[in-house]
Amino acid sequence: MTDLVLDTTDQLSGKIFEQSRETAHLSVDSVTETARARETVRIPRIVIEAFCDSPDVAAAIESAARDRLMARTRVTVRMGGLAAAIQHYGQAATPNLVIIESRSGGAIYLSDLDRLAEVCDPGTRVMAIGHANDIVFYRELIKRGISEYLLAPTDPVSLISSISSVYGERNPDKLGQTYAFIGAKGGVGSSTIAHNIAWTIARRSSSDVMIADLDLPFGTASLDFNLDPGSGIAEALQDTSRLDEVLLDRLLTKYDDHLSLLSAPATLDRPYDLHENALETLIEVAQSSIPFTVLDIPHMWTSWSKNVLIAADEIIIVAAPDLANMRNAKNMISVLQQARPNDPPPKLVLNQVGMPKRPEIKPKEFAKAVQLEPVACIPFDAQAFGNAANKGQMVAEVSAKGAAAKTFNEVSDLLIGRKDTKRGRGSALRLGSLLGSLKRKSDGSANK
Repeated sequence: MTDLVLDTTDQLSGKIFEQSRETAHLSVDSVTETARARETVRIPRIVIEAFCDSPDVAAAIESAARDRLMARTRVTVRMGGLAAAIQHYGQAATPNLVIIESRSGGAIYLSDLDRLAEVCDPGTRVMAIGHANDIVFYRELIKRGISEYLLAPTDPVSLISSISSVYGERNPDKLGQTYAFIGAKGGVGSSTIAHNIAWTIARRSSSDVMIADLDLPFGTASLDFNLDPGSGIAEALQDTSRLDEVLLDRLLTKYDDHLSLLSAPATLDRPYDLHENALETLIEVAQSSIPFTVLDIPHMWTSWSKNVLIAADEIIIVAAPDLANMRNAKNMISVLQQARPNDPPPKLVLNQVGMPKRPEIKPKEFAKAVQLEPVACIPFDAQAFGNAANKGQMVAEVSAKGAAAKTFNEVSDLLIGRKDTKRGRGSALRLGSLLGSLKRKSDGSANK
């Protein structure tokens, strides 16, 4: 067949048996484990064409194509299975990745794949989806150079994981995490929370952290850290085609050994109208060189801000316990969950809780209304937060033993603690489960 082999058969068998052991331990936490696996996934800019035999598989591939992790791909889904693929590629060039589904039995499926190989261009990779639950069939697929095999029915998460293993860039050491902070309403302290948590992550992890102040006209990151704003993010966005790790490092304002700022200009000499994909390159460059990037997003709903939120690894919504915040938070959570169906919901932080003489909604009632439990409730502390802001320091520097500082530690650990947890592969529907069950059956027979 074409040059499609990613691993040797022995390497694949070892990988799949490892997956089967993990699959055997799937529990109620499997969704969380799958989300952790998604942290290390980056699908490159490739063209994917799928030929399906069943509506369910076609729908799953179309759903996967809309996932944020597939944003750089171009996916086309057609019906007709292997026969349609053979006819199509007899007259057209093959893309980077071809996904084939067939309901045919083993021998017919393999024969059709041999015919497909005759019209495939060198370098094209093929991922097969089938209904045959057979180890001999799988081995024949590997001999023919198939890069991956999934059992139907499948789901978007498994498809994305498989595409990543076939054609992805999976390198946890080089793929930094992005945390997007946004307020449910102006003035709720989202920027303050973002800056304090970034500062805390840098200290507790001893890893590099970048704060990107995306409020270009009114950003306060440089004030909160008592630094000169510099050219920062405005220059980074001026010509993104020039942006690389070297230029990004030059534009950063160093706060200490681990924390750096990409400051907003905070001037009103011109308007700041950003294209909807203006920040895509910046975030990709940051992820390739910086372990943690904190995106401080202003309270607005534009094409670019929505795209940044959808693309982030984690979304943290900061809200005060009042009616307007509750309505806005509920709307944001609903929209973001619809746009990110394969990701965990946003994290909710309630700030300024217990402000004297201010009627407020109790945290339990707030959580019930937005259908999301807050990960933290930060008590109102005008003195600690005010002193920190006026001195250009973090809250923990002026009140290390205060409730707010302890909460920042807990939220920081919640965000970066995922990096220390063993990643699940989220591959319950891949052939690993088949081989695991076959192995258990053979072991059982041998013991009888």
